[in-house]
Amino acid sequence: MVNCPICSKEIDIDFINKHLDSCTKKKQKEKSTSPKDEDDDKIVITGTSSKSSLSSILSGNRKEKSSTSSAKIKSQGTYRYQPGSTLSTPLHNKRTYQELSESEAGSPSSHKHETIELDGEPNEGSESSKRPKQDITLGSSPSRQQEGTQGGNGNGLSSAGKARIEEQIKLLKIRSKLPLAERVRPTTLDNYVGQSHLVGKGGILRGFIESDRIPSLILWGYPGTGKTTLARIISHSTHARFVELSATSNGIKDCKAVFDEAKNESRLTKRKTIVFVDEIHRFNKAQQDIFLPYVERGTITLIGATTENPSFQLNSALLSRCRVFVLKKLEIEEITTIIKNALVEINKTRRLVHNKPVLKFLPDALEYLCDISDGDSRSGLNLLELTDSHFMTNDTSTNEKNMIEVSAETLRTIFKRTHMIYDRVGDAHYDTISAFHKSIRGSDPDAAMYYLARMLKGGESPLYIARRMIRIASEDVGVLDDTCLPFAVAAYQAVQFVGLPEADLALVHCAVKLARAPKSVEIYRGWKEMNAKLNDEPNFANAPIPLHIRNAPTKLMDELGYGEGYKYNPDFKDGKVKQDYFPAAFLGTKVLHGLHLGTKIDHDL
Repeated sequence: MVNCPICSKEIDIDFINKHLDSCTKKKQKEKSTSPKDEDDDKIVITGTSSKSSLSSILSGNRKEKSSTSSAKIKSQGTYRYQPGSTLSTPLHNKRTYQELSESEAGSPSSHKHETIELDGEPNEGSESSKRPKQDITLGSSPSRQQEGTQGGNGNGLSSAGKARIEEQIKLLKIRSKLPLAERVRPTTLDNYVGQSHLVGKGGILRGFIESDRIPSLILWGYPGTGKTTLARIISHSTHARFVELSATSNGIKDCKAVFDEAKNESRLTKRKTIVFVDEIHRFNKAQQDIFLPYVERGTITLIGATTENPSFQLNSALLSRCRVFVLKKLEIEEITTIIKNALVEINKTRRLVHNKPVLKFLPDALEYLCDISDGDSRSGLNLLELTDSHFMTNDTSTNEKNMIEVSAETLRTIFKRTHMIYDRVGDAHYDTISAFHKSIRGSDPDAAMYYLARMLKGGESPLYIARRMIRIASEDVGVLDDTCLPFAVAAYQAVQFVGLPEADLALVHCAVKLARAPKSVEIYRGWKEMNAKLNDEPNFANAPIPLHIRNAPTKLMDELGYGEGYKYNPDFKDGKVKQDYFPAAFLGTKVLHGLHLGTKIDHDL
């Protein structure tokens, strides 16, 4: 069975051509007997200018034409349903009109065009459109807004102006039900903030998107850097069929269903299918293998998003067929831009929907919020939303302009404790344990305690930290303080016996002892050198063991000379004898040179 790209009905593949002819003739007949728009295959829904407004759709007043199977939403920030998508399966993201409206309402592009004029009709070119617009974020007086939205008399507003304001308020009410991160999510590259090396002017990914020639790719970056947003932008700009999956909720069965539909889509309409897999690293290696033949044959174009290093988490075969784009942590300036844009959305909703005083972030508050976001836009937006929720009921401290001034100290009180960002399985996990190890190696106990505290605060496994310190005891302290190894083992056992939080001081005790201990990497370097010889010199690895140090458990081996001439060291004074132990070809090999540390001089000292 396949789905008809015109009416979306399931048709036996043997009869699909006949059915397509019938559907085409029926559609042409409808065109000739009823007035149509310029493009019959498009339904345009916009938040401000479409005659078929969102409010009418939300209220259920939609005509039969709205269910046209060959529909495409043509506006920034809306879901685009392409012909050929199966209506019966959620894998195609065929959403209800309610969801379409919410998606449209959440489009930040609509923010750009939805200037709320309270001085008259907002018609382009009119006198009122040339007047200075009141910026709610910066603390404009809400009196006229209240007169326009609450008083009912309009105070000079025309009926068209009042109707438009009411429409804007309806859209704001829809958006207010969505998470802030979704409400302000960009839907075009022009509104996208950050990653200028990829999507800025001349960026390689921008060229792929604008030319609609998307290769299979992996988006790798920290949380909140815009991976999913980029995929959504691609979904709005491409003419290919776009399917979104998540490795946290979809399995192999869902993937195979998408692949089968992609093959049918390509065979019937010659249209490509782009499959976006969020958190692709959550798929194990066997599940990732499912994508290989379809990506290699071009049946699908794969876009994967991951916070993990693809070199470790993705199959090398799959990785070789995809281009990897690294998304950097957002800079403070970029986070600031995102927070300011979100604050406009929050203040519009507070004033026009909830009739609450607007928030004015003082410079120190904005700086503090951006700092603790640590390059994660989603984290910053969630904290901003938390602040907004707090002041929904705590809005008594307003200034003369009926605004709530928010300081950094206020935010600290709301958040209660420092906002920790620590991914126990991601790059932060490896980066922090690396910094902890290097601090001990550098004999800085204070820094070692700092990174230890960060790991424990972030929920790191204390046994993992204790295991790492056992390694440090041999790798970095080595033979100069033989007490460190049993001490580290004891710390590990203490954590097992006591557990956190009581065992935290055992970890601190061990970390400080290791940091203060004299350092020797003699055995570490010697071991690396020995392994390098075994790997790089075949003759060294296969050299015959001298007969006199071989074991002779049988009579035959004894007759062959195994163990002949061996000097048993305990029989001799001080155990000293003249005897060779290395193979004859490598006598005198040395990997331990009695050098505990290096010989370089740091000129910064």
